[in-house]
Amino acid sequence: MRSLRTMLVAAIAAFAGAAGAQTYPNKPIRIIVPFTAGGTSDILARALGPHISAAWGQPVIVENRTGANGNVGADFVAKSAPDGYTMLLSDVGALAINPSVYASMPFDPVKDFSPIVMVSYSPHVLAVHPSVPVSSVQELIAYAKANPGKMNFANSGTGGAPHLAGVEFAARTGVQWTYIPYKGGSAAVIDVIAGNANVLFNGMLATYPSVKGGRLKGLAVSSAQRVPSAPELPTVAESGLPGFVTGSYQGLLAAAGTPRDIVAKLNAEFTRILNTAEMKEMLAKQGTEVRAGTPEALGTFIAEEKTRWAKVVREAGIKAE
Repeated sequence: MRSLRTMLVAAIAAFAGAAGAQTYPNKPIRIIVPFTAGGTSDILARALGPHISAAWGQPVIVENRTGANGNVGADFVAKSAPDGYTMLLSDVGALAINPSVYASMPFDPVKDFSPIVMVSYSPHVLAVHPSVPVSSVQELIAYAKANPGKMNFANSGTGGAPHLAGVEFAARTGVQWTYIPYKGGSAAVIDVIAGNANVLFNGMLATYPSVKGGRLKGLAVSSAQRVPSAPELPTVAESGLPGFVTGSYQGLLAAAGTPRDIVAKLNAEFTRILNTAEMKEMLAKQGTEVRAGTPEALGTFIAEEKTRWAKVVREAGIKAE
């Protein structure tokens, strides 16, 4: 009897999930960006939203919920209804690294989300304010060593991938600078442009336009090879730090328990949009690669990044205030 009851419940759940996927979406969709407007996650969400709206005939609302290096917005999505109408578009690094940086977390980045799709990879740009008298990575190292502790390193938030890129760079070169956290990459870029900080690593999608416009001086990119749209920028690796590869991986997630059929429908549609010639060309011009894959691949990547960065954070003694 118990076995029959279990089978009946499973059948009803499967039918409900299939029915839900057939009618989804029938109301507005929200994409939560846990960082300030103008950053990589925000740019991607606002680029993708109109395509989803056109395909499905429902409004797509992009909402910035900032704080605690992405934790505020991520927690909001983790605790939202698991129905596919509220999603998170975030730097995967923030999700994976924050558990090692914060003494307590309001959510688990592995257990409390249903991964939907990896969106993109954008290498970090190493850039300085135009007044900094350097024009290469090696000149930056020499200048920072000649001025220990006098350079301010702006980053998108304590423990974020751009912050840890700076930590890794400093550890490998012996430079010393003061880390200044902001509520997102766009805020860090703005303050370096204003001259209130000197140097930063930040996602290329959100940073390279300021380099092209002369508001920042680009020194290198953190990808394994040079970026075709910015061939003038050498990699950090070829500038004397072999194997130095960091960047901004962006992913789309919903609350844990979102029906598999809805996750599959979302994955298929976002993958289709990301692989259109229009989207790939738009992102490539800004040094960003489409990395669409399966929900399972994104979930595995988050778990692996969580393990990878825990060691780095522990050895560097990084803690959020």
